[in-house]
Amino acid sequence: MEIRSELVGQKSLDMERQAAQCMMQHLTGKLADNERLTVVKSEHEQILRCRSYTAEQVSLIAGCQRDKAALSTEIAHAAGLRAHELLTLRRGEERGPSDRPARDEKFQGRAGEIYTVKGKGGLVREVMLPTDLAERLEARRLDEPVRVTDRGIHYGQYYDISGGQRWSSSFTQAANRALGWSEGAHGVRHSYAQERMHELQSNGMKRDDALEIVSQEMGHFRPEITEVYLR
Repeated sequence: MEIRSELVGQKSLDMERQAAQCMMQHLTGKLADNERLTVVKSEHEQILRCRSYTAEQVSLIAGCQRDKAALSTEIAHAAGLRAHELLTLRRGEERGPSDRPARDEKFQGRAGEIYTVKGKGGLVREVMLPTDLAERLEARRLDEPVRVTDRGIHYGQYYDISGGQRWSSSFTQAANRALGWSEGAHGVRHSYAQERMHELQSNGMKRDDALEIVSQEMGHFRPEITEVYLR
């Protein structure tokens, strides 16, 4: 379902989930009659609709937000994060990434601190934050993690920053104030994909190699999904 959420719209995704749920209840017996598969939110329409912002535009948007939301906007842009992933940030030494193929050239050409976030399907991946952003993030570290709920899903949050639907709404409102229009918060992931592809290819890397690396950095299950972000 997580993989399909990047390929089909919400209606199709819901129908597929219901079909799988019915099969698991009545054919394979993997689910009891009163059990339900978790509802997964489709990203397909966001991916197709959103377009990237320039670095200057992101700065203008952050300038129209309060400090906590503004920091989240800068972090999401710097690391290509989804809205809910902001709620899952952890230091790299505190939580390792999931066991998935990863190229040595990840984050090539960038310097900073390694963190991890939990993305689709519980996939934990490494992200890199510039040192100045990492320092500002650590200044907002909570003494104890807090439990937050976003779109019906519970998270253990370790930093006092904005994320999820609340941050997405703040971003859209700030973009409309700063630019007179908004492509949604997901647009910063488009920005990240395009900026990283340009960086890697400018340093002589072949396009297919750069695409694979950016796909891994963004937590996509398939490099073909990253292609959509490059329009």
